[in-house]
Amino acid sequence: MKVFRGIPNDRARAPCALTIGNFDGVHLGHQALLARVRAAASALDLEAAVMTFEPHPREFFAARAGDLSRAPSRIANLRDKLESLADAGIDRVIVEHFNAHFAAMAPEEFTSRVLVEGLHVKWLMVGDDFCYGARRAGTVAMLVEEGKRLGFQVETLKTVMHGEQRISSSAVRAALAAGDFDQARALLGHTYAISGHVIHGQKLGRTLGFPTLNLRVAHRPALSGIFIVRVHGLAAQPLPAVASIGVRPTVDDSGRVLLEVHLFDFAASCYGKLVRVEFLEKIRDEEKYDDLATLTAAIERDAGQARGYFAQRPGALTATDRI
Repeated sequence: MKVFRGIPNDRARAPCALTIGNFDGVHLGHQALLARVRAAASALDLEAAVMTFEPHPREFFAARAGDLSRAPSRIANLRDKLESLADAGIDRVIVEHFNAHFAAMAPEEFTSRVLVEGLHVKWLMVGDDFCYGARRAGTVAMLVEEGKRLGFQVETLKTVMHGEQRISSSAVRAALAAGDFDQARALLGHTYAISGHVIHGQKLGRTLGFPTLNLRVAHRPALSGIFIVRVHGLAAQPLPAVASIGVRPTVDDSGRVLLEVHLFDFAASCYGKLVRVEFLEKIRDEEKYDDLATLTAAIERDAGQARGYFAQRPGALTATDRI
C-alpha cells in the first residue's frame, strides 16, 4: 500500500475508486465500506484509494476555538489506522493535512481540484450522511450531480448496525471509555490494541520495583486507567502484563499522556522495538496518590490482580497477533 502526505504528484496518480473519511478505529462499518471500494476497484480496473485527514477536522476546529476538550479522543494512532486500511486491501492512502485552507474550500472546488484533477477519481463511495466543503455545505445529492458533470460515479453506503446500535467511531469510543472491551470488540471486529515503539522513560518504575516499557501517545486516547493487557512483538507468544495509560498524576504534572506497561517475568531490553499492547480488562481508573509508597502499593495490587487473571486463563497467552 502506498501512503501519500497530501495529493500525490502527477507521476504517482492513477485513476481510482475512492472513499473519504477519518476512519478512526476502522470499525465494522468502515470495513463494510472499504470492502465495497475494493470490489469496485477490482471490477473497474482501478486502484482502491482512501483519503483521510490529519489532524482530525474536529481537532483542528477545537484548537482554533482554543478549547481542545471539544476534540474527539482517538481510537487509533496513524500507524494502526494505516495497518487496518492495508488489511482491507487498499492500494493507496492520501493523508491530507487538514488546515485553514482546506477547511475553507468550497464544495465545487473540492470536487474539481481535489477529486478530479488531484486524485483522478472515477468511482466514489461515501456514507449516506456525508458532508464536505466549507461549513459542510456539500451534500451527497450535490456530490452525485457533480459526479455526473465531472465524470465520476457516486455510491452511498447505508449505516451498518450491530443489533439495534449504529456502528460508529463514537460508539467505539464510548465502549472503550467505559472499559467495555466486549462491546468494543463487537464494533471493531477484533480486540482493541495500541502499537508503538518502546521509548525511554524516567526509569521511575524500575526504582519502585516495577520496570515498564513506555509508548508515546500522541493524541488524547479513547481510554485511560489501569488495565490487564498482553504484549505482542517481543516473543513468539504474547506476554502477560499490567498497563497504565494516562497522565500519571502522582509523578508528572505536565499533562503528557503515556502508555506504561509492566511485563511479568521478562527482563530483556525493549527500547526501539515495535510492540502491540492488547487490552483485555480494566482494573480501575487512574488516581493521584499522596506519596510514592502509596503508589507502589497500588501498583502491587494491580499486578497481583493481573497475574490472577492470567493464572485463571492459561489460554490467554497462546493466541498470536501481527505487528
